[in-house]
Amino acid sequence: MNFKVRVAKKEDCKDIARMIMVFQELSIFEKMSEQVKITHTELERDGFCQNPLFECLVAEVLEEHKSKEGFTVVGYALYFYTYSTWKGRSVYLEDLYVMPEFRGNGIGKGLLCKVAAVCKVKQCVRLQLSVLNWNTPSRDFYAAKGAQDLTVTEGWHFVRFDGQNLENLANEAPKD
Repeated sequence: MNFKVRVAKKEDCKDIARMIMVFQELSIFEKMSEQVKITHTELERDGFCQNPLFECLVAEVLEEHKSKEGFTVVGYALYFYTYSTWKGRSVYLEDLYVMPEFRGNGIGKGLLCKVAAVCKVKQCVRLQLSVLNWNTPSRDFYAAKGAQDLTVTEGWHFVRFDGQNLENLANEAPKD
């Protein structure tokens, strides 16, 4: 299938939000649809401002290969920059998603490889991501491309503060 991977534009945020939220494709796939709160307006604000919080690539097919619903933007990779005090510049891949009817055509690989190319251009030393433990197809896909499972090899655990726990932590910050 003929497709191209390109840098997302502000106008693509509706398609990105659609894949995240409207059809809840990604959130349903990850069995977390109740947690999705993002809108295309927030994506536009956060990704297309003077100091963007993320960057994004989209996969686009030709009009003659559009989805059953008429969409030509059929996948995306959303990522941002982090910093390792041990290694330096890094990229964190938050989402890599391809609509189910377009999987198996190299689109996911194309998106992942393009993010890796961005890493190289920006002189990043690593590309990191998280995968749910039950998502064997994705874990196998990344492993086949050379990804290391740090939970297994190094024992790292992914930790999060959110909601009231984040609020409580912030309230305990030293006063200026």
